[in-house]
Amino acid sequence: MSFSSGVRPWDYTSTMLLALTMFAMGVFAQQPERPADVTLMKAALGGSCSADFTVKDAAGKPLIGATVHVKLRYGFAGVKRADLEIESSPYGKVRIEGLPDKAKPMTYEIKKDELKAEVTQDVATTCHATFDVTLK
Repeated sequence: MSFSSGVRPWDYTSTMLLALTMFAMGVFAQQPERPADVTLMKAALGGSCSADFTVKDAAGKPLIGATVHVKLRYGFAGVKRADLEIESSPYGKVRIEGLPDKAKPMTYEIKKDELKAEVTQDVATTCHATFDVTLK
């Protein structure tokens, strides 16, 4: 086999090997992102309390896009107010961080279409609450 262009066979092989390696690195670097396990809201309302939710349907399957809504009053004499709303992740999970350490009991409304449920958190007794919610 003769190369009239003056290129040596090992130069051609090493160039092709380098090109193939670069192509493979590009393909593997473009892997699709995995969705977050938990939808996180950092409320930043001056406290360290939190609430974790796992939202499921009557069959026990996680509900995607279920809405967790809460209106809360906190601060001296409950004069500060906040209205929070967040949707569940593909795994039916929600986490709200930064809730106030002192607040009136909060009632969370969890909804998905016509299905709904309510749970209550009193940060005075349960600063870090965990709720397993089944919508019916």
